[in-house]
Amino acid sequence: MSAGTEELAAMAERVAGWANTGEDVEVYVARGTETEVRAYDGEVESLTSATSAGIGIRVVVDHRLGFAWAGSLDESVLQETLDEARDNARFATADEHVRLAVPDGVEAVPVDLWDAGLAGVPTARKVELALALEAQARDADPRIRQVSSADYGDASVEVALVSTTGIRSLGAKTSGYLSVGVIAGEGEGSQTGGGYSVGRGFDGLDPSRATDEAVSRAVRLLGATKGPSGRSTVVFDRRMATTLLSIVSSALSGEAVAKGRSFFAGRIGEEVGGPGLSLVDDPTDPRAYGAAAYDAEGLACRRNVLIDGGILRGFLYDTVSGSRSGNASTGSAVRGGFSGTPGPGCRALTLAPGSEGWDEEGVLAAVGDGLFVQSMTGVHSGVNPVSGDFSVGAEGLVIRDGRLAEPVREITIASTLQRMLHSLVAVGSDIEWLPGIAAGQTLAIGDMQVSGT
Repeated sequence: MSAGTEELAAMAERVAGWANTGEDVEVYVARGTETEVRAYDGEVESLTSATSAGIGIRVVVDHRLGFAWAGSLDESVLQETLDEARDNARFATADEHVRLAVPDGVEAVPVDLWDAGLAGVPTARKVELALALEAQARDADPRIRQVSSADYGDASVEVALVSTTGIRSLGAKTSGYLSVGVIAGEGEGSQTGGGYSVGRGFDGLDPSRATDEAVSRAVRLLGATKGPSGRSTVVFDRRMATTLLSIVSSALSGEAVAKGRSFFAGRIGEEVGGPGLSLVDDPTDPRAYGAAAYDAEGLACRRNVLIDGGILRGFLYDTVSGSRSGNASTGSAVRGGFSGTPGPGCRALTLAPGSEGWDEEGVLAAVGDGLFVQSMTGVHSGVNPVSGDFSVGAEGLVIRDGRLAEPVREITIASTLQRMLHSLVAVGSDIEWLPGIAAGQTLAIGDMQVSGT
């Protein structure tokens, strides 16, 4: 934990102490710094270093919620923000479920997410790393025609949340990343690829890993043609698996269920997938990019089993959505910083790996013949988390005799999310955490419709 977090907590406690009789007040204070460097053609294209700080206040009076925020922690702004939240509460519609979180007795699991050394890294070293990344990607393969982007980024965030209902939570997190995109070509054809390296600080970032991934993803698709049509087993690489799990997560939100926007609604205790399907959201795993000791309402984060052996066990709730459904919060509130209000959501979603311990090669060997997907398009328009309809564009490679064969493009893969959960053929043990709410791991899903030539 950083030294400045207690300072933020003292400020939040002071503002919460200004509450009037008969009102509950929640004060969320945050401060952060971030650096971004983009290299292009051997030079620094852009360099940004920024500091932000702000406060978000929720006031509840007679089940009426008022919220206000300010992008400043100046003394003169604090009282103004509280007054604005109070004023907004006066005009809100009363809702019997509107309330602030209260301590529920669950102890927070300590997770160390702070790299103290990050603040001491000179900007010049960050620039050097971005330039080295760009140069390495440019020279990695003679088929690389252009490095479209080479980025370094880091961020540090400190948060304190205090409420008149007895909540007091502190959090501090650092993160860093390298990202590179390349364009590979042969003849008149070209393909793009991207690669990443992420960590808690500067020293854990690996430009070789990012470069190798970007070059491999671009080069192996050169010469791609439209693939054959038919029903097939589809293997999703780790990045695409992250996308799939993120889609499923939206249907596991208690708020979505309450509003009739989930294909899981009314199915607690039912079989929603095959016996090998076990889905868990566990923000207490420090490897997860979304790990945290406390949720966005100040309750302890915890491991929530959502699907166990194919059986739907529960949904994720914050305080309000839990109240609406007759459940307690699952410690799953998330929010977009001090300018947003909390709602339920996933932070660290993973599928239980198969007992075989397969990596990508092992899954491919088990599948034998099928389609390997490394990118999808049209996800936002082609997937409906309410009905479960799934139809997206894709590109990847044919799987033949358990190995990657010729590349294919301009194909469509289709099914329903319900059918896909029941058709899980293999779950890899190759878990990889990248920015986002879900882990990446190789997934094989059977009996999908593939449309190509």
